[in-house]
Amino acid sequence: MKLSKKLLSAGLLAAASVLMLAACGNKSADKTTTSGTPSYTIATVRWSDWGNDFLKGFVAKTEKDSKIKVKWNTYLNSDWGDKKSVVMSGGDLPDAFWGDICLTDAEVAKNQDSFIPLEDYIDKDMPNLKKAFDKDPALKAMVTSPDGHIYSLPKKSPMRPTITNQLFINKTWLDKLGLKMPDTYQDFIKVLTAFKNDDPNGNGKKDEIPYGAGNDDAILNFIQPFGITSPNTSAQNMVMDGDTPVYQPTTDNYKEGISWMASAYKNGLIDPQIFTEDVSQAQAKAQAKTAIVGVAAGWTADAIFGANASQYVALPPLKGPDGNRYVNSDPDHWNYSRNEFLVTTHAKNVDKLMKWADKYYTNDATIQTYYGSFGVGTKKLDNGDIQVLTPPKGQSSDIFAWTNSFRDFGPKYSDPSFDKKVILPKDNGDYTKLQLDAQYKQYARPAFPNVTFSPEELQTTSQQYTDISSYVTQMSSKWVTKGGVDKEWDGYISKLNQMGLKDFVKIQKTAYDRYEKTINK
Repeated sequence: MKLSKKLLSAGLLAAASVLMLAACGNKSADKTTTSGTPSYTIATVRWSDWGNDFLKGFVAKTEKDSKIKVKWNTYLNSDWGDKKSVVMSGGDLPDAFWGDICLTDAEVAKNQDSFIPLEDYIDKDMPNLKKAFDKDPALKAMVTSPDGHIYSLPKKSPMRPTITNQLFINKTWLDKLGLKMPDTYQDFIKVLTAFKNDDPNGNGKKDEIPYGAGNDDAILNFIQPFGITSPNTSAQNMVMDGDTPVYQPTTDNYKEGISWMASAYKNGLIDPQIFTEDVSQAQAKAQAKTAIVGVAAGWTADAIFGANASQYVALPPLKGPDGNRYVNSDPDHWNYSRNEFLVTTHAKNVDKLMKWADKYYTNDATIQTYYGSFGVGTKKLDNGDIQVLTPPKGQSSDIFAWTNSFRDFGPKYSDPSFDKKVILPKDNGDYTKLQLDAQYKQYARPAFPNVTFSPEELQTTSQQYTDISSYVTQMSSKWVTKGGVDKEWDGYISKLNQMGLKDFVKIQKTAYDRYEKTINK
């Protein structure tokens, strides 16, 4: 399930205000069932109420095989914001949190004393995870805190693309107007102009929106030919310029791209409401009965255009002013994550808990906790391949996977070569995205990695980034709609520096250097 970056950003920036976790648990009694089996309470959060089938099959079997009992406290994300403070400050912490949706980096760092370091347990009780660390050093680097401890377990999702959101163009309109697929950024403007002027939807009205659908990367996706990418929100608009981390909205190519986009806006090629409409309004335009949007960005065509999806195809990356092509790519943030399993000071028999968690770091475990247990969402074939099953009629493949698995949340790791053994139905959204990935990942460039910060660094950057990001958004949308980027650029940079940009970037570079040292050990 692809989620709005605005939602993800709100969760990150609100983290600093979360209450301190209660300093409890050190005196709690050892919890066992009447049969002497260790019992644990684990809190997890779900996007929606899809029932409890995700806890059956493989999950239930791991508990039985490990001779433990898990009481799952499941919360809906819509309620979790209010209930989180109660859970944390009520004096009765769960033994563990499952899934990075539960707690942000800032929340974990702010309350570090309430979580136990896990590196000794990993060395002693988690052979599967240790093998994963050896195969993929990034996995260990992204969970190693600046103090050298590991407070959470990681995840690397299976069957994930290198590319992220991309532009889709109305191929039906191109064909009707006798236009070729645009190849360069200049071609793109010519096509958008034809979409505006030549009634490609054939209804006799001037209702076409050449570029629109108002998603939260409206600018970054449009100016991509200038070497701009749209990183995951948690990367805080940091990108790599060769081996150097830079803050993207201060680069010369960002400035040039904004100027180019402002010209397109002035000529009526961009939805005039692109910065003011909400998600539902944008979706209504993209999925209007008669197609009115020519180009928009998203995960797949059906995710944006709904019933109109058959009219749209991926827009091949455009050749920019430097002669190169670019696509959005940030696998270290989209495909990996930390905070997938955190153990609190409330937990007893931690070694048995960690041995159980280690069962999730195998190929078979990962595929079952992503698509559903064998016999439900997946099937293991005689040759060792895994068939992802087609959902019952009337259900989407995405919701079917969420119903029967943890999907995006919880410990996971499968060897990249294992993906070749997984067979996806052709109507599965993951299949569609991976086919697009095979075409365009050659244009991906290295992204800013998923670095870790100290509690002090997180506090500083959270405060700075809120103001800096807000000012960048304000000025960028102003320049697109009213012009003036060349005249006001120097003042903009000066203002950002007054807001602490240099310190913000310095912290990002320090974190990057630490990450590189860890990954190269």
